[in-house]
Amino acid sequence: MIESFQIDAIPFVSELFLDPRKRLFIGYLFAAILVALAFLTLRGMALPQAFRTLFSRKVWFSKSARADYGLLVVNSALFSMLAPVLLAKLTVATLIYQLLQTTWGASGLQLGWPSAAIAVSFTLFLFLLDDFARYLLHRLLHTVPWLWAFHKVHHSAETMTPLTVLRTHPIEGVLFSLRGALVQGLCIALFIYLFDDQVDLVTVLGASVIVFAFNVAGSNLRHSHIALFYWPWLERIFISPAQHQIHHSVEPRHFDKNFGAILAIWDRLGGSLHLSEPTTELQFGISREQKADHRLSTLYLTPFIESYRLIKQRFLAKAIPKKQNKPDLTQKTIYK
Repeated sequence: MIESFQIDAIPFVSELFLDPRKRLFIGYLFAAILVALAFLTLRGMALPQAFRTLFSRKVWFSKSARADYGLLVVNSALFSMLAPVLLAKLTVATLIYQLLQTTWGASGLQLGWPSAAIAVSFTLFLFLLDDFARYLLHRLLHTVPWLWAFHKVHHSAETMTPLTVLRTHPIEGVLFSLRGALVQGLCIALFIYLFDDQVDLVTVLGASVIVFAFNVAGSNLRHSHIALFYWPWLERIFISPAQHQIHHSVEPRHFDKNFGAILAIWDRLGGSLHLSEPTTELQFGISREQKADHRLSTLYLTPFIESYRLIKQRFLAKAIPKKQNKPDLTQKTIYK
């Protein structure tokens, strides 16, 4: 059973590094290394020291990082088994397309748009809707108490590497998978309804050209100790790696800031945008006072216990009306 579980994980783990549509594609990781080295040397660090800083053993072999690696393997095996039953974007697209036809009649507006214009429009629309949906779900993971119980697994990382992006509880993984299926399915259905079979995505190596550019520009440094920052005007448009690191800071003034994935506009509209602080050395995690428990059993089981208690308290509060304090989401308690 254990051997089968490990074998199931192999294709999913290898796909993460070999598929250009994935953040951890080896080409993007190599690009992030080059960007990081260039950034550090431009900041006055000698190249050998920059290498040592980038590949510090204290970061890559810490207890927190080792938990990242364990979660990656176990989650890959779990999702290899869950994949057949998860909602697929084509299923969503088919249902929405049929709904549009039933509601509005035959498809195709016959606008006479050239194929290139349709492809660019589809690529931009999909990117904007997908990026907004990521921001919205991420914000909910922080503001809804029982969802935060699961998202804390990600924020319990005290050192960060590019693999920390996948330091997630399976429940959070399922939520993001459903989000992706709904967003992509909606976009596909809408554009096929409007333009028949002319819909296409502008891609590089099979990945959206926008996502490809974002990843080549060093997106993997978001989860790292390399605080790559942008000019302030640019950080009001795009979320820099340093801004996402602020999102992981233990400082109370940094709590619930910079939820965005690529665009900063959603955080600007939501009042959660925080520009980077190049002179500030950040500490990552949930609590400055206590160390996180990085055991896999704790990371997998504790969120279920905490969310059950929160939901139970909510129902009890409704059943027995009495004055109670609202959950304080700024108190980012650590797993004990």
